[in-house]
Amino acid sequence: MSTPESYIPILIQLAFSIGFVALALYLSQLLGPKKKTKQKLEVFECGIESQGDARFPVSVKYFLSAILFVLFDVEVIFFYPYAVNFRELGWEGFVAVLTFVGFFLAGFIYVWKKGALEWER
Repeated sequence: MSTPESYIPILIQLAFSIGFVALALYLSQLLGPKKKTKQKLEVFECGIESQGDARFPVSVKYFLSAILFVLFDVEVIFFYPYAVNFRELGWEGFVAVLTFVGFFLAGFIYVWKKGALEWER
């Protein structure tokens, strides 16, 4: 049974970690250099001089394909616990995994029919 007292070690660890981060930020602000020169305030990106405007239009299909990749990549991660415990889960686990795959397959077919996977039209 879980009681409120069983959460005390977690709360202590949380307090120590938050305290450490706060102390590190405070000390770096306190002890760090304070000189602000023109060269230090310039934007630095990999040592390459910036050219033009950084805000150019990017196709939404790029972002959609990235989100779909993450979505289906995460789907594969959920197969690992089933693969490890498939004997203990039995037929009930098998039906649950088939339902899980069915939902993702339905989403994949929807995305495919909407044309989200086509780059050129």
